[in-house]
Parts: sequence; C-alpha cells; structure tokens
Amino acid sequence: MLIALVATGCANNPVAMHNQVQTLQQQQATLARQNQELQSRAQTLDEDNQELETLLAQARQQVRVLDDQLTAVREQLTETNSQLAQAKDDRQFADEQARARTASVRRRTGASISANSSLKDRLPEIRIPGVEVRQDMDVIRVELSGSKLFEVGGARLLPTAGRLITDVADELARAYPKQIIGVEGHTDSDPIHSGQWANNHQLSIGRAMAVYDHLVAHTQLRAEQLFIIGHGPNHPVVSNATDAGKERNRRVELVVYPETVP
Repeated sequence: MLIALVATGCANNPVAMHNQVQTLQQQQATLARQNQELQSRAQTLDEDNQELETLLAQARQQVRVLDDQLTAVREQLTETNSQLAQAKDDRQFADEQARARTASVRRRTGASISANSSLKDRLPEIRIPGVEVRQDMDVIRVELSGSKLFEVGGARLLPTAGRLITDVADELARAYPKQIIGVEGHTDSDPIHSGQWANNHQLSIGRAMAVYDHLVAHTQLRAEQLFIIGHGPNHPVVSNATDAGKERNRRVELVVYPETVP
C-alpha cells in the first residue's frame, strides 16, 4: 500500500519512484528483521522468567524446610533446658536425702562419724565373678551391672539378683564392717519411655532403693551404715555413644566411704 502511494505521487518521475520503492523495501526488510529479533528476545526473556520462577519456588520451599528445622531445634532446646532444670532439681533432692540420712545416722548412733584413712591405702579383697571393683580417690566403688539386677526399664530385682547382692554385701561386711556405704544408682543417657518413671533420676533412685531394701532385709550390712543416692545419667563410667557403653553405665554402685559408724 505504501509503495502504491509513492507510485501515485511520483508517477511523472520513474527513476525517483524506483529508488523510493527500493528504499521502502529495504526499510520494510529491516523492520521485519528487527521484529524477528524482538520476538526472539521476548521468547528468551520468557524462558528466563520461567526459570527464575522455578528457582524462586525452590528457594521458597527451602526456606519453609529451614523454618521447620529451626522450629524443631527450638523445641528440642526448650525440652533440653527443661530436662536440665529437672535434673538439677532431682540432684538437689538426692543430695538433701543423703544429708538427711547422714544426720539420721548421727542421731541414732549418738556418735560422730570419723574418717578411716586406711581405706585409701588398700582395695578390698572382693572376688565376685562379673563384679567390677575400683578405687576412686578415697572411696571404693563396687559396680553391680543393671542388666544382672533389674528388668529392662524397671526397678524390680531379677530372681537371680538377690544372690549377687548378698555375696557382695557379705564381702563388704567382712572387709569394712563399720564403713558408711552409699547405694548409688546410675542410668545411661537414653530418655525414659516408661510411664512409671518421669526421668532417669527417678529410675536411678528407685533402683538404688530396691538394692537398699535387699541389703537391709537379707545381709549383714546395717541400715545405719547405708544411704541412697540416684545420680541418673550424670556420672557415666564410659561414653554413652555405644550400646556397650550404655550397658556399662546402667549400674548400682556400692560405694565404701572412709567414714565409720559404731
């Protein structure tokens, strides 16, 4: 149409009209190339935009995952802080029980508890298969494995546990007839899943009490010699990183102290 108009205006000059037509055709070709280039660029931009939208969606998904993980970590931190606070309260309670029992011993015997320094110089001759005996500074620790004493997760003595406790108590009564002896319960670091016990400290106290009851009822050791502590998982002998380590840490220790009572 444009060429037709030019032809009408230049009908009296064929050469000029021919040149004008060539110029317009070149401009038309140039515009066609530019239009094609713009369409190509538009397509490229559209593809880039789609890729950016995909990346943005992935980034948003990752942010949601990180938010969920952060929330879980915060909840775990809150639970851990609560457990630490509970453990501190349980430890304080156990310490108060130990102090009260020691004071009770003093009142019943009417005598002061005196240190026996000779305890530091020798280990008792206790030879019971499967029983670990070691000296820890000024005390003697006799380990009774939890797997040989109790049902899993509980504080009820196994039928065979009484014989083991009695044999060890007889040896202690022979070697240290007047020594103060702590009945100290320990657990591994795994959380409690039984509804009977709120935490590992309660379980360790329950197990120590079960051994204490047997000692008082069936052995030569006297009640005034004994006191109870539940340490929970606070004093592992070895790392809790393995099943074998956890089994070693689940124990009740009969701890012979330097102090004596009449």
